[in-house]
Amino acid sequence: MTLTALDVGAPMQPIRALVDSPEQGVLAVIVNIEGPSYRPLGAMMAVFKDKRRVGSLSSGCVEADIALHALEALANGRPKTVHYGRGSSYRDIQLPCGGGMSVLLIPAPDLSVLRDICECHAARKVLTLRIHTDTGALSLIGDTEAAVEEATFVLQINPELRFYVFGKGPEASTFASLVQTMGHAILLLSPDNETLEAAMRVGCNTQHLTNRSFPPDLSVDAYTAIILFFHDHDWEPPILAQALETPAFYIGAQGSRRARDIRLDELRNMGVLETSLERLVGPVGIIPSARDAGTLAVSVLAEVLATFDAKPVGSPKTG
Repeated sequence: MTLTALDVGAPMQPIRALVDSPEQGVLAVIVNIEGPSYRPLGAMMAVFKDKRRVGSLSSGCVEADIALHALEALANGRPKTVHYGRGSSYRDIQLPCGGGMSVLLIPAPDLSVLRDICECHAARKVLTLRIHTDTGALSLIGDTEAAVEEATFVLQINPELRFYVFGKGPEASTFASLVQTMGHAILLLSPDNETLEAAMRVGCNTQHLTNRSFPPDLSVDAYTAIILFFHDHDWEPPILAQALETPAFYIGAQGSRRARDIRLDELRNMGVLETSLERLVGPVGIIPSARDAGTLAVSVLAEVLATFDAKPVGSPKTG
């Protein structure tokens, strides 16, 4: 039995494709890795009769062969595991990373379970999916520590990364546009119509801020990042004081070291505890003193993604 954790909703695109397709398909899952690998344990791909593929399991070196095996499994209705790279009998197919991986092919996976996964994921719930590697049977279990039988693969699917961006001006709209382009969930909140309109032009969800406070209807979980881009720093303390009461994994605000120190003093005067202030990132970004909106956006996004990847959301276990 193997247990792993996947962030950023990695398996959801193939799962949704299988749920939405009028024809049956095959769910391909990486169930074992030896050495380096391009994709993580638990990565998924969907394959359909017309050889259409959704998702990827490598850098492109094995997907076509996986599709052939998937169609064979779909035709005979039996799950199949294929091995590539290190220790594989397919010597003409090499993995550039030098490692090895095993891919389980599940023909016509249980759509009722896949629909439940989609519904729970939309509600931002942590899911634990159990796959019987011999039969391809799927089931959801409520406890990641639940006992399972032999010949099973257990996968934790976490909510996707979500951004709440507060601010005004090109820094806020440029960052929101970059995050939107990357495909992450984002809501831009601003008191400025021009900032909101710039974000809406690239498809961002937006909300007009009418006062200096954190909207009470915002749902925040441990997979949420909150970033502030204000030049008028008077907006920051009341928003940050409330943001620091949430379980967001990243909370940061634009500004110089001097602006950061003033911000911290104002939050202390508001009664915010030092343990909460330690969570506040500032100056934000991995590039010191980034001065143009584009560089700042890339710098901050890189920092958020690195922080998210380092989150202790689970660790591989074997048994």
